[in-house]
Parts: sequence; structure tokens; C-alpha cells
Amino acid sequence: MMYTKRNIPFSPPDMSEAEIQEVAEALRSGWITTGPKTKEFEHLISMCCQTARMDADGKWLPTTACLNSATACMEMALRVLGIGPGDEVIVPAYTYTATASSVCHVGATPVMVDCAPGSFEMDYELLAEAITERTKAVMPVDLAGIVADYDKIFAVVEAKRHMFCPSNDIQKAYGRCIVIADAAHAFGAMWHGKMCGEIADFTSFSFHAVKNLTTAEGGALTWCAHEGVDDHAVYKQIQLLSLHGQNKDALAKTKLGGWEYDIIGTWYKCNMTDIMAGIGLAQLKRYPELLHRRRQLIERYNVALADYLVEVLPHYGNEHSSSGHLYMVRVKGISTEQRNDIIVRMAERGIATNVHYKPLPMMTAYKELGFDIKNYPNAFAQYQNEITLPLHTRLSDDDVEYILSNFTEIISSL
Repeated sequence: MMYTKRNIPFSPPDMSEAEIQEVAEALRSGWITTGPKTKEFEHLISMCCQTARMDADGKWLPTTACLNSATACMEMALRVLGIGPGDEVIVPAYTYTATASSVCHVGATPVMVDCAPGSFEMDYELLAEAITERTKAVMPVDLAGIVADYDKIFAVVEAKRHMFCPSNDIQKAYGRCIVIADAAHAFGAMWHGKMCGEIADFTSFSFHAVKNLTTAEGGALTWCAHEGVDDHAVYKQIQLLSLHGQNKDALAKTKLGGWEYDIIGTWYKCNMTDIMAGIGLAQLKRYPELLHRRRQLIERYNVALADYLVEVLPHYGNEHSSSGHLYMVRVKGISTEQRNDIIVRMAERGIATNVHYKPLPMMTAYKELGFDIKNYPNAFAQYQNEITLPLHTRLSDDDVEYILSNFTEIISSL
């Protein structure tokens, strides 16, 4: 089938009049930094992730904190847990830098684990071997919006409980390596009857411009109930860490006579604004239809590629449902050079594609930390023939047919 050349971007944001109205409302209200919309957004995320819970008096507990990025969320989780110099945190070798860089930000040591053969997930046997008496946390990645196997992850950290050496009260409450999910891709995903956000001990979401649900920049950290862990204390500490150590935010300071505040520590600045939260509130209302459209697109891709030598990810099954964030394919039998040529040829036809991801041990910053891709052969094997096709809710059915027609023609000619 012949098509007129199109211009198909990789992942543009899907904005509507609803987002514009929410932002305009924030601007008119005078609340353009952290305020009522941010608090409402936090509560609704808790509801969506099924982490919302009440205290004995029937008052909602804080179980979500919205910040200016998922990276900040992961870093703040590590800081709340008191993880820092001398500690180790296990991360996948196959991920974006934010997973590991957040560990470096707190002064801890990232320990990378290779993929399992033929998989983008960590090798869970290697995960078990990587845990030492210095290990304080494990940070799995829910790549492409598909939730990792947390049954296996929790089985590993429970089996290694005897090696855990807590250094503060919150670590003692867990009594094992804490599981912090990098779920930047996975807001809205489900796994074994649970929502992403209520599975790991802490879960970090991204609302960056390319994500399914966006606030332009932004992120959210959720946490599960755990005996000995005070929700209010966790939330308060995140607020202090994210707002210069100031013990009152702008909303609290508006109360009559409430100008005075204290600085508890010389900390950081990574709060979410009400302008960002307003975009998120509108996106949340639209999110079920956005997820449905992503599923339609993935199912169309899957049907069209079934007869070609490509591997696709299992986004949907009886026990799980992806957020459908990325459509990652591996073209069997091709070299890295051939993969790169496919990307160029697609671009020449107006189709933007991508690669997710170049493994961290191939990056200069991590090479300088001593990591070598030779020690991560499975991650390299996954990377060398991976191509990510456009997957977003601004794609029309005709756009998808144009992408498929060109992609299948190109890979068939190799």
C-alpha cells in the first residue's frame, strides 16, 4: 500500500482544552506554586494507586508526595530511608540513568545487575548474589509500563533478611532490603490484582512531557502501609527535604499570623507547583480513555508484526495489564549497525523511532565509576537489536498503518 509521506513524532504530549482550563484556573487563583491543586492531585493519585488509607479517626493519611520529577522522588525516598555513603543500592544495568543517578546523589554506591537472558528484567538469581551486608535497597524498573516480577523480588529480599544491617529506626521497621520501584513508565499498570504504586514499598512515577500522563515536568512518590512506619512522618520529611528544610509550605504560611517558619536542615528544592498539578488533574480525568487507546494501538501493532522476525513485549495478560508506555521491539538476527540503519530509514520516511535503552555500563559517567558492558552481556544483547516505535494517543489509525507499512518493508529488505 502506498502512503503520502507523513511527519510522525515519537511521543508528543496529548493536551486538551481541559488542561488549559485547569492551568488558567490556577493562574487566576493566585496559587501558582505548591497549593491546593497539588494537595488534591496527591490525594487522587493515592486513590488511583489504591494506597489511600485512613487513620483511626477516619482522616485521610498522606500516602503520596508530588515533586518536580521522578528522579527527585527516588532520591527523596532514599533520603527518607537514611540511605547514603557506605550503603549499596542494587539497580538494573538496563535502565535510564535516573535510576542509578539518584543513588549517586545521596552518596550511596549503585550495584548493577544484568538482565536475565532474553529479558529486559533483572536476573533475579544475580540479584540474590549481589546482596551484601551493605545493601539497603533494591530499585527494580517497570520498563515500558510492564510491572516487574515483585513476587521474585520480595522472595529474594526476604531470603536475605538475615544479612540486612539497619542503621536507623525506619530501616529497622522494614528489617530487610527496601524495594523502591522506578515506575516512571508504569502509572496505571496492574499486576496480580494490585495497582502499580501499592506493590513495592515505595514507588516513583514520572509525569514528564513524554509520559502517558504528564504535568510537563513532575513526579509522584507513593508508599505502602508498613508496621512501624508513620505515614505522616514520611510525608513531613519529604516536604522538608523538597522545600529547603522549611517547616511550612506557602499554603500553611497563609493562615492568619502564620508567617513564621523554621529551617530544619539545609536541604533541597524540588516541589511540584499548582500549575503542574492542574495539568495532572485534567489528565487524570482523561486517563482511562488514554490507556484504552494505547491498548488499541499495541494490539494493532502486535497483530501486524506477528508474522515477522520480531519480538514484542507482553503488555497484557491474565495477571497483568501494562500502562502501554513504550512499544519496544527486537528485530531478530540484526546487528547494532543494521538497527541504526533502520532508525535512519524510518526517519527518512518521517517516522521518529527511538532506542530504550543504551545500558548504563556503556555510558561515560558509569564507565568512570568502573562499570564495563562486558560484564553485562544480556543487557547488551537486548540493546543491540531494540527499536521503539511511536506509541502515543495522538496517533491516528492511518498513522499506525503508515508506521507498520514502512517498518515491515524495511525489516523485510534486510
